[in-house]
Amino acid sequence: MAEVTAAMVKGLRESTGAGMMDCKKALTEAEGDMEKAIEVLREKGLAAAAKKAGRIAAEGITKVVIVDNITAAIVEINSETDFVAKNADFNAYVDAVALQVIDTKAASVEEFLSEPWAKDTSKTVEQELSSQIAFIGEKLSIRRFEKVTEENGFVASYMHMGGKIGVVIDVVTDVINDEIKEMAKNIAMQVAAIKPLYTSDAEVDAEFIEKETEILTAAAKNEKPDANDKIIEGMVKGRINKELKEICLLDQVYVRAEDGKQSVSAYVKEVAKANSANITIKKFVRFETGEGIAKKEENFAEEVAKQVSK
Repeated sequence: MAEVTAAMVKGLRESTGAGMMDCKKALTEAEGDMEKAIEVLREKGLAAAAKKAGRIAAEGITKVVIVDNITAAIVEINSETDFVAKNADFNAYVDAVALQVIDTKAASVEEFLSEPWAKDTSKTVEQELSSQIAFIGEKLSIRRFEKVTEENGFVASYMHMGGKIGVVIDVVTDVINDEIKEMAKNIAMQVAAIKPLYTSDAEVDAEFIEKETEILTAAAKNEKPDANDKIIEGMVKGRINKELKEICLLDQVYVRAEDGKQSVSAYVKEVAKANSANITIKKFVRFETGEGIAKKEENFAEEVAKQVSK
């Protein structure tokens, strides 16, 4: 009997889309024969995702679940089509995944996939995903998740376009009321719309500043080749400060500011003062469904032509 190696399990998993443990069991049963192992998985209905493994899943939905206003789970699950993203069964599955994230101790998607599925502990999260692929008929992927817990305040969320964008805001505060909750939602809407990269400039690492300084210095010298170092330094500093105001949430202009100038930080201070509260926006999480995934461009005329020519 051939030894079942990790590489063999990985290869079978990639070619069939079945769970890791199922692949290992199938290879053991097939005595290391890859083709026979595929047949074993097909017979058990566990290789239903095989033909879908190479497809691109760039649609889907982002979902946020909040428990007791203290813990939030945000998850992105991708599908191949927007039609499936609107399907009730798919949405119920995403809800169940988000609820499991609330209790998970997994630090990565890989760890999460290997833990027992909360609604049926006889199988793993990965095995349930394979079942959903078979049931729904499209490639699905649990792309990412994050859990936010705040015991010295609360967490708030905002969903945009039915789950195309999901935002969680972590608020530290010694006063919790409707006005402060509304403030948190307004800031979550700001994050969804303006897409900051950092909460404050304190999060911006030195490497980023160093690289930007290098790029902007070269650009400034090209613009003003006769300028001395002090002028160039001033130009660069001004441009970096402007950039930080665009990418740091608290430094951004608050989109609902009546004067068009008030920063998000100033808005938070205004609400804090009005409610005799100490408020800090600790962090945010923003997921945009399909962000960064290269979508396949379909040419239906070419596809029809290919089918006709066969």
